[in-house]
Amino acid sequence: MLIKDTSFIDKPVLAQGKVRSIYDTGDSLLMIVTDRISAFDVIFDELIPDKGRVLSSISAFWFDFTKDIIPNHVITTDVSKYPEGFAQYKEELEGRSMLVKKAEMLPAECIVRGYLEGSALKEYKKSGTVGGIKMPEGLLQGDKLPEPLFTPSTKEESGHDINITYEQLVDLIGEEDAKALRDASLALYTKVSEFALTKGLILADTKFEFGKIDGVLTVCDEMFTPDSSRFWDLADYQPGRAQKSFDKQFLREWLETLDWDKTYPAPTLPQEIIDKTAEKYRECYTRITGKEI
Repeated sequence: MLIKDTSFIDKPVLAQGKVRSIYDTGDSLLMIVTDRISAFDVIFDELIPDKGRVLSSISAFWFDFTKDIIPNHVITTDVSKYPEGFAQYKEELEGRSMLVKKAEMLPAECIVRGYLEGSALKEYKKSGTVGGIKMPEGLLQGDKLPEPLFTPSTKEESGHDINITYEQLVDLIGEEDAKALRDASLALYTKVSEFALTKGLILADTKFEFGKIDGVLTVCDEMFTPDSSRFWDLADYQPGRAQKSFDKQFLREWLETLDWDKTYPAPTLPQEIIDKTAEKYRECYTRITGKEI
């Protein structure tokens, strides 16, 4: 079942993101992941089969896997236990939604980079640094960094987030919270990257969002999904070039071949691109969990 939006639910939407809808259920929130896809901050008309279920189910898997490191906001993914007015949509919401605790969110994206790619590669080529931290000379695209780096960014309401230094994060939220975010982010990355290697995957980088629930630091939103992380195929890994990834990088690379200015409206996606993108998401889920979506 493909879900483009959640208008079938007769409730007011609290927040609508590029792919998620969030409903206020009183003392909790219901997060629903649609099958929409975006690239370069533009949402496409076409849907990617199973994408919503992959993202939500992978997050649920990782929240459980890392609960020994830090609390998370998940209450349940069992639709039959959702508040009145939502449980009736079991067929639509199964596997693509979770009921979560409300949190006081901290105004930072917490990024951990273990390999040189993306904006880190651009910064390194320009200044020899990553997140303002000096790196060894001669690193290639995709090279493993000497150690995982915590490189935070701002959370912007519109437009792109802005990379900031750890010192700027301290100025933004205070030293105690900044250190807690850094320590939790690095601990999460270390545990999951080690597990991923046993599944033939390299976790190149990832990002988190944290909040506080009753004053306790808690990881929220999504976690180690193909939309928030770069997973590479270990068997195909070779520094010095772009890696085979299990996310929408495949879509981005195809879009780069078009004469498109990366503004709305988005180009029409051919069925072949839709199918291959869906295949990337499904394979990532299966490699990680050992299950079929």
